[in-house]
Amino acid sequence: MPESRTVALVTLGCARNEVDSEELAGRLEADGWKLVDDAEEADVAVVNTCGFVEAAKKDSVDALLEANDLKGHGRTQAVVAVGCMAERYGKELAEALPEADGVLGFDDYADISDRLQTILNGGIHAAHTPRDRRKLLPISPAERQEAGASVALPGHGPTDLPEGVAPASGPRAPLRRRLDGSPVASVKLASGCDRRCSFCAIPSFRGSFISRRPSDVLNETRWLAEQGVKEIMLVSENNTSYGKDLGDIRLLESLLPDLAEVDGIERVRVSYLQPAEMRPGLIDVLTSTPKVVPYFDLSFQHSAPNVLRAMRRFGDTDRFLELLDTIRSKAPEAGVRSNFIVGFPGESASDLAELERFLNHGRLDAIGVFGYSDEEGTEAATYDDKLDEDVVAERLARVSRLAEELVSQRAEERVGATVRVLVESADSADEGDGVRGRAEHQAPETDGQVLLTSGEGLRVGSMVEAKVVGTEGVDLVAEPLPESSAWSEEAGR
Repeated sequence: MPESRTVALVTLGCARNEVDSEELAGRLEADGWKLVDDAEEADVAVVNTCGFVEAAKKDSVDALLEANDLKGHGRTQAVVAVGCMAERYGKELAEALPEADGVLGFDDYADISDRLQTILNGGIHAAHTPRDRRKLLPISPAERQEAGASVALPGHGPTDLPEGVAPASGPRAPLRRRLDGSPVASVKLASGCDRRCSFCAIPSFRGSFISRRPSDVLNETRWLAEQGVKEIMLVSENNTSYGKDLGDIRLLESLLPDLAEVDGIERVRVSYLQPAEMRPGLIDVLTSTPKVVPYFDLSFQHSAPNVLRAMRRFGDTDRFLELLDTIRSKAPEAGVRSNFIVGFPGESASDLAELERFLNHGRLDAIGVFGYSDEEGTEAATYDDKLDEDVVAERLARVSRLAEELVSQRAEERVGATVRVLVESADSADEGDGVRGRAEHQAPETDGQVLLTSGEGLRVGSMVEAKVVGTEGVDLVAEPLPESSAWSEEAGR
């Protein structure tokens, strides 16, 4: 095969998709493909799509069409869709979007190189017929690990590969190739979800919940540390369920301290936590383990009991506030973020007021607000008591304004505090945005940032102690402390 085969991976959606893209990149590089950053410089542009909500689907289609426009004007000869949207719709997407030269599902990932070569040669690989991936694994979690060996699980690649398969490969090299030089990387803890939220289609195309083994998670973290990563973020559809199929629902509590001890890792962050599954022991570990940041990405979705029950979820405003009180009693400066759906079928004016009561008292650092829309194949799509679109839009605008005001107020509460900042960009003030990073209460992409007033001696990957002196909306402005400068400069080397 020609040595000049080039491929670009365009990733949309969540951090889980980013991990999947890096696994695809590892497979392709191992088979001789050259990875390039720009689709216009690639023989094949692979778009890792998102299939979660309508806006994300539109972004995925737009990305595919944009890549298709490159054909005939540069090197690009083929455009291929992978990821959740490709898995969810398969043949339907291929028929609706003939601009895509291939639509590959998760089952194609192990043979991604051959699939792309076939398409590049002008051949056709038939798009798959979508199926409910929850049916691929046993109902009993205890029986899933053995069955999982025969099911495609993106991001669950082995971590004990032969020489040459991954950069700096060795006994800890995962089936993964980093696509950027960020000091932060996501590590997949598990895949799938056993919850049956009435608005969510993810389990149908991501499958039932299955954990990665702790040794694989540790090996991948060690390898990432060797690549210069300072912070890892554990991702899955539901991290609080980790270990239930391995016989230990408290496995996360024992894994976190081990991850924090990996040489080179300065931060361990856990995302995607279910409020109904939060355990006292997990809260203790998240708030007391050195290098494990007290960060709580809690999937509240709403706080009015009637709406939560219609969503097939649990809790209410007072229980959620009690949970936050428990967390802050152990870590007063803990970071908390969540997403909420407004305009859900049957949501009354009093339900909306109850959600606003929770937001006003919750003191969340980051809030995402989404207006309800039907997702095909979900229970909620069959509900009769839908709200008019203009009502949903009005409530979305109203709660979004409130959320913006509240997170700005929460940021102001941190003025005067000392924060530990991981530097992620270090442009000069004249040439760019200056030196920016994130404190412990801020996750990448979804939350705010910290703008440092001075960047002398700081590089990407530096850790610096800084005092918060102001805010810009949800973002913090902080002044590096003199005593931390020498240490942070050394850390950035």
